[in-house]
Amino acid sequence: MVHTRVEVAEQTGVGDVLVRGLVRAQLGLAVRMALLVAGTMAAVALLTGALPGFGAVTVAGIRVNWLILGVAVYPAMYAAGRIFVALAEQNERHFIGVIEQGDEQ
Repeated sequence: MVHTRVEVAEQTGVGDVLVRGLVRAQLGLAVRMALLVAGTMAAVALLTGALPGFGAVTVAGIRVNWLILGVAVYPAMYAAGRIFVALAEQNERHFIGVIEQGDEQ
């Protein structure tokens, strides 16, 4: 009986399918997060274009849309990065769990 871990290490057919599944999961996560971040940034730009009054609102002499794009973006990007890393690590833990479960059988 060949263990799952050996199949992954030796890149057999089963190991290749398992690794491709992990890569596909990581790629799907990256695409979803990129769309979420880009969509959020685009929404602010579209909101400014659709509602001219929104672009005219100021706080401390600075337009709100520039405050959002210049200041609030960085904590949001940091949070998105942290969430992405946590979810990517979860995918990897699940992959390792599948391999260890295959070794036990």
